[in-house]
Amino acid sequence: MEKKSSEVEERPKWDNKVQYLLTCIGFAVGLGNVWRFPYLCQTYGGGAFLIPYLIALVFEGLPLLYLELAIGQRLRMGSIGVWNSISPLLGGVGIASMFVSFLVSLFYNTILAWVLWYFFHSFQNPLPWSECPLTENQTGYNLECEKSTPVNYFWYRTTLNISEDIDTSGSLQWWMVTCLASAWCVVYICFIKGIDSMGKAVYVTATFPYLVLTIFLVRGITLPGATDGLMYLFTPDWTKLQNPQVWLDAATQIFFSLSVAFGGLIAFSSYNSEKNNCERDAVLVGVINSATSLYASIPIFSILGFKATNAYNACRERNIVALINHFEISDQNLTLDTYEEWFDHLNNSYPDIVGNLTTICSLQDFLDQSASGTGLAFIAFTEAVIAMPGSQVWAILFFIMLFSLGLSSMFGNIEGIITPINDLKILPKWIPHEVLTAMICLVSFLMALIFTMRSGNYWVEVFNGYVGSVPLLIIAVFEIIAVIYIYGMKNFSDDIFFMTGSRPNIYWKACWMVISPLMLMVVLVAYVVIQAQKQPMYPAWNPAFDSFPKYDIQPYPDWVFAIIILLCVLPVISIPLVGIYKYIHIRKKKAIRNNPSMYCNDGFEIEIYGEYKNKA
Repeated sequence: MEKKSSEVEERPKWDNKVQYLLTCIGFAVGLGNVWRFPYLCQTYGGGAFLIPYLIALVFEGLPLLYLELAIGQRLRMGSIGVWNSISPLLGGVGIASMFVSFLVSLFYNTILAWVLWYFFHSFQNPLPWSECPLTENQTGYNLECEKSTPVNYFWYRTTLNISEDIDTSGSLQWWMVTCLASAWCVVYICFIKGIDSMGKAVYVTATFPYLVLTIFLVRGITLPGATDGLMYLFTPDWTKLQNPQVWLDAATQIFFSLSVAFGGLIAFSSYNSEKNNCERDAVLVGVINSATSLYASIPIFSILGFKATNAYNACRERNIVALINHFEISDQNLTLDTYEEWFDHLNNSYPDIVGNLTTICSLQDFLDQSASGTGLAFIAFTEAVIAMPGSQVWAILFFIMLFSLGLSSMFGNIEGIITPINDLKILPKWIPHEVLTAMICLVSFLMALIFTMRSGNYWVEVFNGYVGSVPLLIIAVFEIIAVIYIYGMKNFSDDIFFMTGSRPNIYWKACWMVISPLMLMVVLVAYVVIQAQKQPMYPAWNPAFDSFPKYDIQPYPDWVFAIIILLCVLPVISIPLVGIYKYIHIRKKKAIRNNPSMYCNDGFEIEIYGEYKNKA
């Protein structure tokens, strides 16, 4: 590989080291840290889940993060330029990263549009998801809302106006189109000057979520039921570690959480000076990312514990009213404090009557009602906020925090698109950066309109589930093989010595050469095998479903399944296609060089190029 001098083309630089670190941390720390990690920790044995999670961080996440930061800083190019420099046959790896970043940006910014919608409605008193709307004739409450809950109704009907299944697309919802356009305008404004404007924005977007999380932490641990929520979250269940799915989910969570293989981290590190300790940067970003996941879990489950306690007490109060009315007990005698004593006494004396009058109330059951993703943000958490004093303030803070987290991650996704486009040199140099960014944002907005239709939420789940899974794992495998086995461990070690003043130790070498590629291959194969063994299903919100408000679990139609296959294959198809094209092109040039024709200038050009290369 020929190292390009940094003097060949002037490259933008970060104003300072803090700006660079905040940008990398903001890209790595995203919505998944708040609404995915706590769910996995709760589902897979609480504190026991930390063992496979930390193993994956040490032997898979950090080595990949260090590799990307180091190779981007040394070559000072985006993802396409980096892999082209290592070998022309690997140019498709950078294109694949760019394609994945583009597809992820489409649905990720749609989530920010939903956050904006909730943020705008958080100023109302009472909050619009706190009560059911009246019917058109004002004689009662909406039936769909009464069957479910006000929170579910506001999310599925008022916000999404969701269709009964993915086959029914429906029309564009104008309020969602407006919010989506607003979200893309914010991204454009923050990115209009490249790293100059983005570097200023990250001072807010990367730090503000920590301030809000701290405020929620202080408030959350003082709420009744917070201790139950935290005990439920972190109490270890060691038997869960016997389930292979736990280890697979831990490996995929740390991989996606660090945002490796998107190309954004390579682009960010390319704006560093060549003499910079990228090893320390990688460890710092990786540790802060994982620590943020743990830190966010505490306020989240403190508040969910509060929500479960409220639901538990409400259940017992309904039973108290039923028992008081039937057995004519004084309401001063039968209270929440004496409920267990009275219930046991009456149940022993009149088991049939008590069984018909009451429902089983279990705090554990309410705590078991776990949620992740949009279910946590727009349903579980919003329901908990209603019961908190000053609910408008907490709702506003929560959605500002989510928007900041998502926006800083969008910076990395957009950078993972723009820098490779510049590397490809497919656009004239006279097109300013502002125009290129505007074109990308406009095209992305138009394509993302599919998510603003009535079936939009179903498509967000499709993209979220399949775009950022198999393609990223494949890209990561090619990245680590390219650097360690094609470029060479010795050359890479020399580059790190040039940048940091010290060579990588035995831990880094062992991970890069054996452990990390082996773990990635195991995770990739296991993931594909598990997905192939089950038919893809999705939960539909269908008021006509017999068990409504439970979800109507439906299989994806064949045409949607075909799109899922495309979303898994299309982003990485460039890797073999570009490799084959480059290989044929190289063989053709070698053939011309060995047998130059007197009637063709190609042989003369190759000879001149060879003489120039020898002189150089």
